[in-house]
Amino acid sequence: MRTFRFAVHAAAAGIALLASSPLVLAQRPPASNSISAEIDVDPDDLTVKPPAADWPSYNGDYTGRRYSALNQITSENVGQLRAQWAFHLPRSSELEVTPVVIAGIMFVTAANDAYAVDASTGRQIWHHTMPVSEGLIDDASQHHNRGVAVLGTNVYMETDNAHLLCIDVRSGHLVWDVPYAEGNKNYGATSAPLVVKDKVLVGTSGGDDGVRGFISAFNADTGKLAWKFWTIPAPGEPGSASWPGELYLRGGGTTWMPGTYDPELNTVYWGTSNPSPDFEGDVRPGNDLYTDCVLALDPDNGNLKWYFQFTPHDLFDYDATETPVLVDTHYKGEPRKLLVEANRNGFVYVLDRTDGKFFSAKPFVEKLNWAKGIDADGRPIRTDVKPTAEGMLVCPGFEGATNWYSPAYNPDTHFLYFLAVEDCATYLLKHQDFEEGKTFYSTGVQHSHAERGKKILIAYDLATDSFAWRYPQIGMGHSSGGAMTTAGGLVFFGNDAESFEAVDSRTGVSLWHFQTGQNMHASPMSYAVNGKQYVAIASGNDVFTFALP
Repeated sequence: MRTFRFAVHAAAAGIALLASSPLVLAQRPPASNSISAEIDVDPDDLTVKPPAADWPSYNGDYTGRRYSALNQITSENVGQLRAQWAFHLPRSSELEVTPVVIAGIMFVTAANDAYAVDASTGRQIWHHTMPVSEGLIDDASQHHNRGVAVLGTNVYMETDNAHLLCIDVRSGHLVWDVPYAEGNKNYGATSAPLVVKDKVLVGTSGGDDGVRGFISAFNADTGKLAWKFWTIPAPGEPGSASWPGELYLRGGGTTWMPGTYDPELNTVYWGTSNPSPDFEGDVRPGNDLYTDCVLALDPDNGNLKWYFQFTPHDLFDYDATETPVLVDTHYKGEPRKLLVEANRNGFVYVLDRTDGKFFSAKPFVEKLNWAKGIDADGRPIRTDVKPTAEGMLVCPGFEGATNWYSPAYNPDTHFLYFLAVEDCATYLLKHQDFEEGKTFYSTGVQHSHAERGKKILIAYDLATDSFAWRYPQIGMGHSSGGAMTTAGGLVFFGNDAESFEAVDSRTGVSLWHFQTGQNMHASPMSYAVNGKQYVAIASGNDVFTFALP
């Protein structure tokens, strides 16, 4: 049994867990303003699944399931949840961070700031700050940051201008700072890093801005580059036919969300963004590899094992950076290692993650006109819908049928939960030459003000390849809150009406909500301290935590 230091047995913690869970629960919070030197996360600690007292990484564990083994909060008592504390982060009005909690300490980020907070009281322990960067464009200019990774006694975070920082977990002092995206000032970073073994894996933003995407791995101790995988092939490399001349240097395919990892297969799964220029396909003929893909990489050397492309020759900005969820279950009569992804293009996919074999794809929105379906090889059956100079109505629209906000998978129900949006937009095409400091869309999108997108929380039943339930949201489609599910039979999510909400995981019946008065642009998590289960989510520029009385 792997545990973090400070761990005590669940019985002593006084909190119920499913009998199948191997995890221990409670951990002592620090007694003073300094974090104990005993906080020391071993690589094997990060392989434990599912998470319970600790939520040690962006998705809780390597699977991307966002399933917590905690079950103190249930469908019967969730109506008693009360706000415990809130922590204000002044440098962002639209937080996208998922808190990380280890040994009773919460780590959160906003822009280029990192905070360590007592997870039971909300008291700040340390704060590491750097100025936001000037001269950035597009997503990076909004200074979004989705959180940290932790290994040993180090905390890792990306900055808005694509530096990887290593921060001492005990003091908040900077250990090292490595710039990792140079040569084009349109690069940025908005993700949380992913720690795998002794390496820290990072990506970049800027897929709409004429940069060349990549994933890089750095030695966790020294910050030295271990390997780099370019998502846009150079001339002469496999897949380079789509990128004539020097367009490969501007091809997009950025990696702006963290991947997932299977320790048994020793494989990292990482999604890539749309090609660039976004809406002008004639200059990049063919499939435009490796954009809109999930990549299966060897974390030791960065070698590509296989890839699957969801939207070849993308003309609609359908990034494939949605979380590739790793599920081990019986499927089509056999035990399988699956990768399940609700994709921005409007289809939910099931793949064999050992080799990338395509099993199924099912549309999950009604407004879908760019493809008639998916063929037996997993390729879309295209329609004649594409951007034009006069404008073409495309469904799903620019935000996609879903997006980066996190899905969740519950092994008890076999349901994948995710937020979808029914929406369309008018796509316009006009040739554009690349310029540093400017976006590279060629040209833009118009949205009808008469009808806004409608959000829906969906439960996809992997066992039956059908949708178990749909929960339409009330709102204007502006939110981007994700989901988290628990062994207590619940799904927590940020809804489209400025509320944190819980529904029954089997039926979708709403059981509880808390109005924050701010739009949700983040995904929730759960943890326990001293036998008490908490749930937390960032909303606006605050982190809210909740627990039973």
